[in-house]
Amino acid sequence: MPIYEYQCDSCSHRLEKLQKMSDAPLTECPACGASTLKKLVSAAAFRLKGGGWYETDFKTGSKKNVSGGSGSGSSGGSSSSDSGTSSSASSGSSTSSD
Repeated sequence: MPIYEYQCDSCSHRLEKLQKMSDAPLTECPACGASTLKKLVSAAAFRLKGGGWYETDFKTGSKKNVSGGSGSGSSGGSSSSDSGTSSSASSGSSTSSD
């Protein structure tokens, strides 16, 4: 169930209320009793923390970057790209000398 924020137009009292999405919005202010409560638009408190579900559940084989394996996985990728660069550089230099 989401938490909704309300503010009273009469006394500026703010409150949060845990409600079902199908519940009717509140209209009466608990502080002053006026029927001037308005529902506020606010951001949800949602935080992704840690390695993440994508890292642990959906990546395959050597692409996994889980803690403890992050150093070996990234260095393996770097060395393969370095070897690819050096082989293309050597082939490029042999082409220019031909």
